[in-house]
Amino acid sequence: MVTSIRRSATGFIFLILAALASISCSPSHPTRIAIKNVTVIDATGAEPKPNSTVLISDGRISAIGPANKITIPGDYKIVDGTGKFLVPGLADMHIHLTGAGEPGGSRGFIIPLLVANGITTVRDMGGKVEYLKALREEIDSGKRLGPQIFFTGPYLDGNPPSFQPSIVVQTAAEGIAAVDKLKNEGADFIKVQSRLQPDAYYAIALESKRQKIRFLGHVPDSITAAAASDAGQASIEHLTGVLLGCSTREEELRQRKLVPQPVGQNMEAIFAEDRAWTKDLLDSYSQRRAGSLVEKFAANRTWQVPTFPMLVHLGYVTSETDLGNDPRLKYVPVKVRQFWEEGRNAQLTDRTAADFAQRAEIIRLSLEIIGKMNAAGVPIMAGTDAAAPSVFPGFSLHEEMAYLVKAGLTPMQALQAATVRPAEFLGRRAEQGTIEMGKRADVLLLDANPLDDIRNTREIKAVIINGRLLDRTELDRLLARAENFAATH
Repeated sequence: MVTSIRRSATGFIFLILAALASISCSPSHPTRIAIKNVTVIDATGAEPKPNSTVLISDGRISAIGPANKITIPGDYKIVDGTGKFLVPGLADMHIHLTGAGEPGGSRGFIIPLLVANGITTVRDMGGKVEYLKALREEIDSGKRLGPQIFFTGPYLDGNPPSFQPSIVVQTAAEGIAAVDKLKNEGADFIKVQSRLQPDAYYAIALESKRQKIRFLGHVPDSITAAAASDAGQASIEHLTGVLLGCSTREEELRQRKLVPQPVGQNMEAIFAEDRAWTKDLLDSYSQRRAGSLVEKFAANRTWQVPTFPMLVHLGYVTSETDLGNDPRLKYVPVKVRQFWEEGRNAQLTDRTAADFAQRAEIIRLSLEIIGKMNAAGVPIMAGTDAAAPSVFPGFSLHEEMAYLVKAGLTPMQALQAATVRPAEFLGRRAEQGTIEMGKRADVLLLDANPLDDIRNTREIKAVIINGRLLDRTELDRLLARAENFAATH
């Protein structure tokens, strides 16, 4: 269901290209840093460690311990952490840095906003391989400041594809060839999309297993979420197919959605049909079927990335959740804002109070099912789908964590969904995701305790990314740079 709604925004998400780039900076060696008298929340699940000192050198955490037992060498830059809290750098596990093109060397708004919000790792879920590889190399080499990048490359989709850039896959042979191509080009994962047919989808699943590269993405409209889980899909994005899988009328409702809309059908008729379909979906929701699907996800270890900011503010937006006048729009370039406005209007125009009530119920059930998944041990990661309309890069990840808490995760679990869980999924648990000796020095210094209120992850005093310290003044400069870019593009 989410897929059909998101298609109304086709063309908007990836027309942001002229405004995307990373932050230029001079290559430099990471600073030696000592954060003293800080409360460490290491994201392992352990209790906070007050009055701690953390030493960082050569981009790594070199020592952690009680402040009265750690000797700070004289050449370290001292950061006073008194009354503050240290957490791992955050990961947005569903983002789009670029789409059907390359923005060149211009300074953009996405990466500055990510860094300013403490995002130190991203999983790009659809873009050109050549651009993403070049950007990753510039960041890894120190030529640009930005988060670690892991990516899928183009989508694998049916004809016509939902978004660009896509590789159209209509047969099993084309699916195998597409997986091989992307694996050889250096993609970290394979992204499947909504219009794939079963033969192509299952060929992609088998070839991904053979090539030892995980496939993930949308549950195609033509199969069930349960079947996708059994096929080995590593993660499901946006809960695609999940609520449908909880319906006692799943197959009937699926077939209704697959029927092409008549040529020339007016919008009023389309809205009425969608309203009726959604009513049947909600009326047929089954706790028993939901429980069975959750059990399958847990048994198969099918990760979930809900992307609540996109669901709430675009896919199922209501007059109450609309962000059309949000002050953060000052960071969004004028041309991009125009595309966002078109995306919002497509979801808000000519909709009724009944439509908005249905959407609110979809969100309520989505939160409920995520709570069930978490209780059952289904692994959950935080992601946003930035920069879809009304999904603000960087800022929205903090919102996603707040929605995860609303769904029933504890603040620690929500923090882990943006730290250690992504590290585990990426196969980098030994390298990042927690504050432990020897790990990559990606950390946030917060003015308030996120375990008291997860919204406190927004209270950022400083960001250390790959050992480089950015204090509040520098973070504010990044925001100002993004604002200035937005005003002139």
